[in-house]
Amino acid sequence: MTHTDQTVRRALRREIAGTIGLLADEHDFHAMRRYRSFTLDDHATYLRQLEALLKARTRQGAHTTVALFDPQEYAEYCAAAGLDPDTAAGRTRFTAELAAHGPALPYDGQPLADLLPALVDEAVRQATWEYAAGALARLGTCATCGEDLGRAAFARAAHLLRRVLATAPPGHHHLVCSVTGHPETLLAVLTLDPDTDGTPHPDDAETLELTGLLALGLATHSPGGLVMRISTPGTPDRIHGWRLRGYGLTPLTAAEVFDAYCTDAESGDLFGPEPGVDYCPPPDLGDDSPPPGHHH
Repeated sequence: MTHTDQTVRRALRREIAGTIGLLADEHDFHAMRRYRSFTLDDHATYLRQLEALLKARTRQGAHTTVALFDPQEYAEYCAAAGLDPDTAAGRTRFTAELAAHGPALPYDGQPLADLLPALVDEAVRQATWEYAAGALARLGTCATCGEDLGRAAFARAAHLLRRVLATAPPGHHHLVCSVTGHPETLLAVLTLDPDTDGTPHPDDAETLELTGLLALGLATHSPGGLVMRISTPGTPDRIHGWRLRGYGLTPLTAAEVFDAYCTDAESGDLFGPEPGVDYCPPPDLGDDSPPPGHHH
């Protein structure tokens, strides 16, 4: 191979974007060890060497996406595609699919210990959105008026979210929507940082996810709520909250917001209030009642 060929190949290598499937915990790692072609035998060593590989690729100018590799999903994928799961080629093909459709994040040189929880959070976000979207789609149409119930609930949720944001005091906004009554409590988060003129600019994906979960709670009349934390430099943070009720949002009193924010979700025990935080009733949303006519 000539020096020119080597130079060209190095240049081309920097143009190739790669994806690595990450086995996030020991349970998933050991699940893959049932395949003879998977020759790694220690999860801690695997993570250490994987991080070294990611850093080396970054130093070389290569872009790498890290995807969460789920052994159960991998086995199902291979069965559906007619692939032998006990091959490196099968794992590589599945990883390529993850880059396009699964939970994945770009590697930017951060420690793997920081990337792992972010990747798991991304997987939870994606699963929550897929569950909410699927559940809304399965609601079908109203027996009385024929309207698509999921679409109507999504439009109602979008309207309520617009009212919440329009009436909120200026500052950094952090919203959490929770819906219970399913196998587990579902959560969606929306963070808004104001522009220089104070105008908030929500992330489109986060807005879609929170609206979808809020719509699911409204459509199924499930217990749930919406909490908003507002941070402004030099002043205590303010926390407001609403309860999902009927086809709308009912404001929580200051005491109810305090109880909701200072209660352990698992044990039900109260813990001390956070310093520098005011628990307040929310601003009036105005006329947030459903539009006149038939309602579901």
